[in-house]
Amino acid sequence: MKISKSLFLLFFFGCFGAQAQYTETINTNRPGGSQGAFAVGPGVLQFETGGKIGGGKHILLQTESDIWGIDYAVRYGILFEELEINLMGSFLDSSVNYEVGATTETRQFRNFESNAIGAKYLVYDPYKNAKEKKPNLYSWNAPPEFYWSDLIPAISVYGGINFSFGDNPYIHEGEGNFSPRLAVITQNNWGAWVLVLNIIADKLGQTYPTYSGIATLTHAFNPKFVAFTEFQGIVSDVYSDEIVRGGVAYLFHDDMQADLSGLLNFKDTPSRWEVSLGLSYRLDWHKQDQFLERAEDLTK
Repeated sequence: MKISKSLFLLFFFGCFGAQAQYTETINTNRPGGSQGAFAVGPGVLQFETGGKIGGGKHILLQTESDIWGIDYAVRYGILFEELEINLMGSFLDSSVNYEVGATTETRQFRNFESNAIGAKYLVYDPYKNAKEKKPNLYSWNAPPEFYWSDLIPAISVYGGINFSFGDNPYIHEGEGNFSPRLAVITQNNWGAWVLVLNIIADKLGQTYPTYSGIATLTHAFNPKFVAFTEFQGIVSDVYSDEIVRGGVAYLFHDDMQADLSGLLNFKDTPSRWEVSLGLSYRLDWHKQDQFLERAEDLTK
């Protein structure tokens, strides 16, 4: 589980052996920029959105910018537990101030910064049919025993198509309106800690392909409140950067989560900051209960 990306699943795995993607609480990719390895489950339609504001400066170009926007995702589990289809995107409004001699000129840009429709499939799940690890009976406060198998992550693959229509200021010259997007996703569940890694190849075959890696570490303080930190590296001939994100998420009930997060980078060409407030909600039509027995029954 990635709690920000697959919220509260670690508590589920702590009490159950799991045979399915579906979880009793919402499994969301918010907040942060990565995807968790697990799908939402068949019959689950999920909406994830957030408003954001931010700004930045470019020292060399002598520009300052202010932005507001909306990130969104629609996810649906289809056919079987390992598969989901999704739409992910972002609408962005940017005001850029240019210094021209002694005056300042402002330009406005407004369009969809990104849109991609794709599918994610879980190719390996180490937690499927996993047996409950027994506690240390000699010391109640002993740390959990380490197992080498804990280092083996769940692995998913993602494939999608970026799309854009019309004259889009966020599409660079030489890029088409359609391009492929691929990703490999891993996820480790370590008790109250979850580590998610994404390796992404974006806009392949275009003039300026982009490659990025995201590492997200999440910690649960209790079944309702979690915090995360995230690092993303981006490599492209148009825009390369190193970004950190951090934030918190709160579960209101099984089908709804709210989140608050922020973003900073490490350079001034341009510098960036951003704050986001989001909400995730699911419509749960999952029919079949595919959980194994409770952990206490596994030893019988």
